[in-house]
Amino acid sequence: MEQVLLWNSPNTKEDDRKDDSPNIELFLLDGEGIHPVMIIAPGGGYSHRASHEGYPIAKWLNSIGISAIVLNYRVAPHKHPLPLSDVQRAIRLVRYQSSHWRIDPNRLGIVGFSAGGHLASASGTHFDSGNMEAEDPIERISSRPDVMVLCYPVITMGESTHAGSKQNLLGENPSDDLIHLLSNELHINEQTPPAFLWHTADDASVDVENSFLFAKELRKNSVPFELHVFENGRHGLGLAEDHPEVKVWPRLCEKWLRKRGF
Repeated sequence: MEQVLLWNSPNTKEDDRKDDSPNIELFLLDGEGIHPVMIIAPGGGYSHRASHEGYPIAKWLNSIGISAIVLNYRVAPHKHPLPLSDVQRAIRLVRYQSSHWRIDPNRLGIVGFSAGGHLASASGTHFDSGNMEAEDPIERISSRPDVMVLCYPVITMGESTHAGSKQNLLGENPSDDLIHLLSNELHINEQTPPAFLWHTADDASVDVENSFLFAKELRKNSVPFELHVFENGRHGLGLAEDHPEVKVWPRLCEKWLRKRGF
């Protein structure tokens, strides 16, 4: 496993690299040819990053023929816009390094869990095509993911939000404009990437309404999506290997990814 700093410069000294610097961890497939890739955003309420939603997800993706990259984005005390800038930078960087890492820059998706699902959905609703005037060649590249996989995601900063994620990301008493900006369901349009979503109906931490809100707006804008709501299951299940019903979600997701060319 190789770790790459997101905002590294050629003059950065090894001793200057801090443990909390945003970075990506590479889980790239061996062998000839190019592979699709998924960037993974673990959850953790924007206070930490849950380990069971990182490395195990990367190994699962590798097992189905997809290279994986775990995104260690900034969390509290860092606030918006830093996590969003980290995921956008990661997408640009992966595309920039696509030849070297033997990945297809046109088959680059993102998978996010809980608050990481908020970050993943933000990457699909707040992207740009790159700044062609930028001095840094990485910043000239599109930050739009080709697909999104959103697992029990936080979506809105409105009524159905997860209070902890909202406070950690936006701080105390955020403005109405900031709440609107980071309520990702409000920024879906016809350019939003296709999405696979799953949630449990009795999730006690992140209301299933978050997934419903996102799916409703995807449908309004004719964006392809697949939504699975399981009757019960605690929040933060990850791969859900011990849950008799929810454990099927990786197979369902794999079929959906295959359909989209991954």
